[in-house]
Amino acid sequence: MLPRPMSEKVLYRAFIFILTFLLYASFHLSRKPISIVKGELHRYCATLHEGQVGFSSWSRKASGTPLRQPADNETDCSWAPFDQDNYQQLLGALDYSFLCAYAIGMYLSGIIGERLPIRYYLTFGMLASGAFTALFGLGYFYSIHSFGFYVVTQIINGLVQTTGWPSVVTCLGNWFGKGRRGLIMGVWNSHTSVGNILGSLIAGYWVSTCWGLSFVVPGAIVAAMGIVCFLFLIERAPPDTCAGCFDGDEVTHNCVARFSKPAEHTPGIKTGSLFQGVIEFSLCLLFAKLVSYTFLFWLPLYITNVDHLDARQAGELSTLFDVGGIFGGILAGVISDRLEKRASTCGLMLLLAAPTLYVFSTISKMGLEATVAMLLLSGALVSGPYALITTAVSADLGTHKSLKGNSHALATVTAIIDGTGSVGAALGPLLAGLLSPSGWNNVFYMLMFADACALLFLIRLIHKELSCPGSATGDQVL
Repeated sequence: MLPRPMSEKVLYRAFIFILTFLLYASFHLSRKPISIVKGELHRYCATLHEGQVGFSSWSRKASGTPLRQPADNETDCSWAPFDQDNYQQLLGALDYSFLCAYAIGMYLSGIIGERLPIRYYLTFGMLASGAFTALFGLGYFYSIHSFGFYVVTQIINGLVQTTGWPSVVTCLGNWFGKGRRGLIMGVWNSHTSVGNILGSLIAGYWVSTCWGLSFVVPGAIVAAMGIVCFLFLIERAPPDTCAGCFDGDEVTHNCVARFSKPAEHTPGIKTGSLFQGVIEFSLCLLFAKLVSYTFLFWLPLYITNVDHLDARQAGELSTLFDVGGIFGGILAGVISDRLEKRASTCGLMLLLAAPTLYVFSTISKMGLEATVAMLLLSGALVSGPYALITTAVSADLGTHKSLKGNSHALATVTAIIDGTGSVGAALGPLLAGLLSPSGWNNVFYMLMFADACALLFLIRLIHKELSCPGSATGDQVL
């Protein structure tokens, strides 16, 4: 049977592209509020006159001077239990609780996701994530000051959010072949930055007046998108809709036959070698994601310290990092498609990112204009490798010929790579919380060291790519 008309197939794929984009953007939208609200959970306010209070800079200077105590004309406006001197460690523990649960759950999520319909699995995860995101915000309305309440909420939310990534990547991989995968997934992966930007703006709108709504509203959005997922998500292309035929192949009976039969084992390519490639990219992502998530969870607080802005202004300014991330992800995809060298593209951006972070830490203290420029550049270089590995590289490895057409492999490979990366995502904010009291410079040194480690794990793969210039995309990592 001949494939359906091309126009109908393109519409189907465009619909799945947009729908999965919006679904995962909503996940990231719900993760961002905690970074925006940190500035509100611990602050000092200056008493102007009896019955009136004005807010002032509540944190230490970026140079690393000790935390100051409120002056005689100031009163503590923090939200207990984050009104203590170790508030940075407590806030870091909230990040760590979420991200550690996310990292552990991700390894299980891929296995579970293979055995359940994607639509049901993803719908459950989005409804549960919406509920627990909103639950965190309800602590404001019910005056909950138990640190354990917020930690447990973060842990459960981290676990249920692991349903998202393997599901959307597997669904997209079912609909799109390998042609132009870097570009397609580079554009698609901008959902991360778009979600972060929307989350920052939504949370920032209420942060200074009613920070509970900074969580309740994103939670409601994620839950609503879960209902949309249940009603409209199509997990895979119909049998006569050949995914690979849309990527430059001539639509013929031969094309349909080629993509409907199991892939043959390629001589000289061993599954063990594929596994080595998965491990190396996973460890690279561990350190790349450490850097990215440190910015995700601590950038607004850093901007508040350096530029002395309130929580809402800092949240809005921090979105420029995600704007840079959109361009970085797309650029990484385009370059890797053109050169057919995923590892080399990641390595180049990591090599440039480390000195850029040092410059950022130096000139961001010179004024708002310098901060804006460095946010855009740092966002592009930090997010580029992270985006490429979690999308195109994962899809390349998960659909490799050596897997002999195993349709479940993509979810497992994606979960292994992103799960390992999530270990770094958990460590980064935790280390930032521990190091920031001694000075923000130490946090940036940690981030530069992490970038260097990420590059180190790609050395073998980069050497392979450069020594085999004719290799097909994905094969060179073996």
